[in-house]
Amino acid sequence: MNAALRPSLTRPGGLRPAAEALASTLPPLVAQAERVAATITQGVHGRRRVGSGDAFWQYRRYQEGDSIQRIDWRPSAKSSHLFVREREWEAAQSIWIWSDPSASMNWRSAPDVPLKTDRAALLALALGSLAIRGGERVASLDNAEPQHRPIGGRMGLHRLAQRIDAALEQKASGLPHPRPLNRHAKVILISDFLDDVSKLDATIRAFAAHGISGHLMQVLDPGEEHLPFEGRIELSDPEGPAKILLGRADHLRDEYRARLLAHRAQLAQCASAQGWSFSHHITNTAPQTALLALYIAVAGTGAQSYRTVLPA
Repeated sequence: MNAALRPSLTRPGGLRPAAEALASTLPPLVAQAERVAATITQGVHGRRRVGSGDAFWQYRRYQEGDSIQRIDWRPSAKSSHLFVREREWEAAQSIWIWSDPSASMNWRSAPDVPLKTDRAALLALALGSLAIRGGERVASLDNAEPQHRPIGGRMGLHRLAQRIDAALEQKASGLPHPRPLNRHAKVILISDFLDDVSKLDATIRAFAAHGISGHLMQVLDPGEEHLPFEGRIELSDPEGPAKILLGRADHLRDEYRARLLAHRAQLAQCASAQGWSFSHHITNTAPQTALLALYIAVAGTGAQSYRTVLPA
């Protein structure tokens, strides 16, 4: 997003011109995210789980302890069994999404591959779009102030885009600070996670201590995934002065791959230990598959019936 085109809500002219200017700057990112989100079609409603609500969900066999008032006599009369009518849970979730804006994400191994920051932001916004369509509320889980509460609708998606864009412009770094969130909250962290796993483990443990569940999505460039380089190359740290010269990069490929997979296994174990889930995505592959993994993590059991429609 072009920083020069970003509107200021405090400039002369009031809220409407600022809102119109915002609408003109957001489409390249938001529209792309919504196109990706549109390829994930709902087979069932996003909150398909039993609970308090008015919408019918399913019938199930009557069990000892069920109230007689819950028996639905119409389907029961057609069978030799009694059936209870269950309603769908209607409490909206709050989805807190963090898309890593650090310098290590601002990299790609080839011009035809998206930057990791761009793909992470795209997935974050597409997930926000899907969650809002399912009646959920979304917010950016960043360390900026003020910390806005999750909201739904178009404004929820626009605010999420604004916060992601602002974090990228400020070159923010570091994991989000764990803090108590609202009820029915779920945290989504999207990053390359190429750092000390102990820092991430401490963050997840702190969230879990507040009863918050979540999901980790590792986003890597194909160059990081496979180390396809040949011969003599120099690698530099995008977040510091460190550099390393490899005489024969191809000779290190197998060892590098083994270490990467071991690191990924650590990430998955770190998440699993606190009841979180984990998935990974490579930026030269279609974003729809990664989005579906994210949405399954958010929607829980209801997402089992969701299907993805990938472009031909």
